[in-house]
Amino acid sequence: MLQFSDVSAAADRIAARVKRTPVVQSDALNSALNCKVYLKCEHLQKSGAFKFRGACNALLQLSPEQRAAGVVTVSSGNHGAGLAAAGQLLGVQVTVGVAHNASPLKRQNMLDFGANIIPIEAGMPAREAFIDAQRAAQQQVIPPYDHPHIMAGQGTAALELFEDYPDLAVLLTPLGGGGLLSGSSVVAKHYGAKCYGIEPELAADGYQSLQSGRLQPAMPPTSICDGLLTSVGEHPFAVIQANVADILLVSDAQVVDAQHLVDDCTGMWVEPSSATVIAAIQRYPELFAEKHVGVVISGGNVKRPS
Repeated sequence: MLQFSDVSAAADRIAARVKRTPVVQSDALNSALNCKVYLKCEHLQKSGAFKFRGACNALLQLSPEQRAAGVVTVSSGNHGAGLAAAGQLLGVQVTVGVAHNASPLKRQNMLDFGANIIPIEAGMPAREAFIDAQRAAQQQVIPPYDHPHIMAGQGTAALELFEDYPDLAVLLTPLGGGGLLSGSSVVAKHYGAKCYGIEPELAADGYQSLQSGRLQPAMPPTSICDGLLTSVGEHPFAVIQANVADILLVSDAQVVDAQHLVDDCTGMWVEPSSATVIAAIQRYPELFAEKHVGVVISGGNVKRPS
């Protein structure tokens, strides 16, 4: 199972390539939420999301022969862009299976970093079929979240946050496949903080999995939180079960309100997936009142509404 030492080693491995993103605080946001919130701004990371961290950590551990052969993944956007950006730095060709209904902005982001895109149908069955076919063809697959190297790399955002603010009482991250939450939960546990994962009500397989003790399938991809429309992976789930206090659900309407609140208070327009953490503080005030709360703002690859 993933350990704090794995995250610490990943941080050392990728330090020269990732951006140490800022932590933003806002008196107006603190007042609105009745707690002191520390926003780890991964929307300012290279490729526009935290995914660049795990991608770097994974590619750096491939052999020269594996790098030369190129890698394949499947993504709704941010993992594909992060992997392509890391591939550009390290000379690795990246191919991404992308659903036909993926965000045009995220699709372009992947292309801008040199990714080769293969269109696939939307939903988990198509994603799994694509990966199975690539593995059958002996391609080197870099999963979006279900791999210890990815999980350790994603946890480095939380590690930086706690290095700057070691007395945080609580950490919140969005939950999609679980790479970010699992890696972050290991760090939170090391620092003695509670950790919560946040999911949309319309993509609540992680919540259902934690409640039942068994992985549940992804729900139909209908939430506006496009970065979270996947099922939790086996490796992340084991870590989440061990370390996470709970998984909290928020509605899409609450996410939109949270996007606007963050914008009003900080001038930052972030993805719906990112705004889930702020929506959770609003929906469950009894859990966070007057506490020092760290949140990972996971990505910003979205257009500001006109």
